[in-house]
Parts: sequence; structure tokens; C-alpha cells
Amino acid sequence: MSRVVFLGGGRITSAMLAGLRLAKKSIAKHDYRLLVHDRNPGKLRDLKKRYAVAVEADLNRAVKQADILIVAVRPSSIRELLREIANLIPNATAKFSKRTTTKSKRRLSKRPLSSRAPLAISVAAGVPLRVLSKLVGPPTNWARAMPSPVCRSGRGLTALTFPKRLARSERKRVYDLFASFGEVVEIPESRFDAFTVTYSCSHGYHLLASLADAAQAVGLDQHTALLASAHALADGIEAWRESNESLESLIEEAVTPGGIAAATIAAADAAGCKRAMRLGVAAGLRRARSNAGK
Repeated sequence: MSRVVFLGGGRITSAMLAGLRLAKKSIAKHDYRLLVHDRNPGKLRDLKKRYAVAVEADLNRAVKQADILIVAVRPSSIRELLREIANLIPNATAKFSKRTTTKSKRRLSKRPLSSRAPLAISVAAGVPLRVLSKLVGPPTNWARAMPSPVCRSGRGLTALTFPKRLARSERKRVYDLFASFGEVVEIPESRFDAFTVTYSCSHGYHLLASLADAAQAVGLDQHTALLASAHALADGIEAWRESNESLESLIEEAVTPGGIAAATIAAADAAGCKRAMRLGVAAGLRRARSNAGK
């Protein structure tokens, strides 16, 4: 049995719990026991009621029960939390002995991380593994995950990245947990921020709202505008995902030269649609890198 302890009872924790609840077979298969810690008693009551999970208001007791820690707080709060955790995990802040030789230090630093060491997973955007490891050192093993809020429907997408020396068995534990509620991809940490900026479901929601607003401006009622816009975005993209056709070929099929769609797309591009996306992604990437430096 693995006790999975969530530190932070906010939106992403709620989404992951919802996804895990849908994946009852996966939970049973891997024998997860779920517990949530948060300082807000109202959040804990709500999560316990909605998802039937165990809750713990005391950080010390929560951490001591964990086989897997999921650190799910805002980037601005993670350093304070990890300093507290470091005091709760035995030997987490231990330094090399003064008698340890330079040669011994090098040998120890190259030793593969033990699969028996505590496993912690951060879902805080923009905070790299080197910062996490510095704040809570050995024997804690770290991984980073970026799960989508869409995981509450079981259709999530999660990026994972690991330190090079993390044991394969530990990587599998992380992969299996997040695969319970959606697709999982492993990418190098150097590309993690770019993925985080790009994959957010907020982009789809924003485009849906913008397209529906434009449709209402030309005469559709709100319900029909949302229905038509959702079809244009969600159903069209789902058709691409399920087909073997390239995106270019599907665009060619849908956009008749000289037709309505062609005129719509041309005007949107002329108004700066693609440029706006590039500027938005660049701004998000700057914020992610700023989080890493705070």
C-alpha cells in the first residue's frame, strides 16, 4: 500500500482527486491511500466530503504518513513549505561530515539514488529540481509533474521530468500514479517550462469564450454561439487526434479557397492572431523563469 499525501488542498489537488476517484480500478490495482494536508480547515472539510479522502491539518503528522508526497502549492509558497518539510524528514538536511574526504564526496554524489528513499513530486510551475533538492536534500528523491486540471475528467495530460540518477522503479511509481487519470509524457527539464506554457487548458477556454463572443456579436444567442464554437474547437481537434490525417491536410479539407472559413482565418491572421499567441507564450515563459529565480 502506498500512502499518497497531498500538501495543499487547492484547485489542482481537487482536480487530481476527482481524476483518481474516476480511476477506481487503477487505485485498487496500485493500492493507493489518499490523504490531504492544508492549513485551511474549510478546504479539508470540503475535500473530505467531495472525495471521501483522509485529511490532516497537522503538517508533521501528514508528512510522517507519506510514501509519496505531492507538493501542490503555489510557486511563491513552495520555499517556505519545503523548509518546514526539511525539518520533518530525518537526515533531510544532513551535510557531509568534516572527516569525509573529497574523493568520498565524489563517490557518494555519483551513487544512484536509493529506491527506498522518500519520494516527493512537485507540481509547482517553474520551480526546478535543483531548487527542490537544495531545500530538501537527501534522502528525499524528487520528481516534477505538471498535470492538467482536465485530469478531473480522466482525460488529463501530465508532463514528468526526473533527475538523471532517480531509480527506474521510482520513475514507474510516479508514472503509474499520473497515468491513472490521463496521458503522460516524459520530457527533459530544459523543456518543462515551454510545455507548461503551451499545454494549459486555459488557452482553449479563452479561445472558446472569444469565438463565442464574436458569434454573439454577429447575431447568435449565447447557447448557440457556445455550441458552435465548442464544435469548431473541441470536436475538430478531437477528430484530428483520432485520425491518421496530418493537421495540414485537415485544414485543407475544411478551408475552401475563397470560402467563408478562408476569409475568417485570413482576417484573424491579419489582425495578429498568430502574433498574439507567440507574445502570450513568450510572456508565460518569462513568468515561469521568474518563478524559478524567486
